Amino acid sequence: MSWNNGGPWGNSGSGSNGPSNPKRPTGNSPDPDLDEWLRKSRERLRKAFPGNAGGPPPKSLITLALVVIAVLWLCSGFYQVSTNQIGVVLRFGEVVRTEEAGLRYHLPEPIEMVLLPDVTTTHQIKIGFRDTGSDSDSNLSVEGESRMLTGDENIVDIGFSVFWRVRNAQDYLFNMRNPDLTVRLASESAIREIIGRMQIQPILTEKRNEIEQETTSLIQSMLDEYKAGVVVTQVQLLNVTPPQPVVDAFNDVQRARADGERLRNEAEAYRNDIIPRARGEAARMIQDAEGYREQVISYAKGDAARFESVLAAYKEARDVTATRLYFEAMENVLRNANKVLIDPAISKGGALPYLPLQDFIRNRTP
Repeated sequence: MSWNNGGPWGNSGSGSNGPSNPKRPTGNSPDPDLDEWLRKSRERLRKAFPGNAGGPPPKSLITLALVVIAVLWLCSGFYQVSTNQIGVVLRFGEVVRTEEAGLRYHLPEPIEMVLLPDVTTTHQIKIGFRDTGSDSDSNLSVEGESRMLTGDENIVDIGFSVFWRVRNAQDYLFNMRNPDLTVRLASESAIREIIGRMQIQPILTEKRNEIEQETTSLIQSMLDEYKAGVVVTQVQLLNVTPPQPVVDAFNDVQRARADGERLRNEAEAYRNDIIPRARGEAARMIQDAEGYREQVISYAKGDAARFESVLAAYKEARDVTATRLYFEAMENVLRNANKVLIDPAISKGGALPYLPLQDFIRNRTP
């Protein structure tokens, strides 16, 4: 359809294109192309219904139109459920069934309608921080969410992520108005409760895994009470630090704790070294004492047995045994003594010649 320079109503001026030109329409006259199209349409209707040209459409045409509309309306009930979705069918607003993945059918609206929530995608909620770029370290801390009070009245900044997905589509759709906000508030409440029961030192060091597990369990229990229809798969602590204004003082405390821990380890190492040696020395002394005891007992038993044998021999031959015992005793007494032999015949003259042979021999021996 084309228009002249004066638009669809012609040009109000005079000239070859004005209203005096019999070849162009004037006023509200329709376009010649539109007239031609209407004329051809009427001719087609006359050919299709030669007995009712120009009159109202017959009943058969109305019936056919209604049938076509009804078929189209019934066909509008077909729908596709993807593999990551589940179909929740409502009949006048009431849940009647759920459908798995595939091509499904429900009664057309407004009788039945279907909702298709995503039940496999894992959603992430960031609490205490926001991403500011592609770099994982470029995160903006949100103090209102990240700062928490510990059990020993210290303040700690915690940023963490909560991962969740839909477990029950019906509860998820009709028991929560805003699922993200509900999970966020439950997560903040849960972690603040857990942090409020703990000391700051284990929070910053070895208790991170325990905090993640306890927070996951507490969030899930709260959402189950709400019948939220979601499951929390993971809580991940991303940063646990003291507040920025006191981080230097806190680092000094940490270094002091590290020095104390080092000294304690050195003391324990020295203790572990000296105590076993002392215990070994004590065991050796005990063993030596026990050996000496056994030796003395054995010697005593041997002496007693020897005495008993000598006594038995003495009872059988008293004179011989007494003489032998006398000689043995004198031998033991005089074995290491200096002996001087004096001849009685020489000593009668008053002079006692003495030659110290033992001293002479002892001095010459070295």
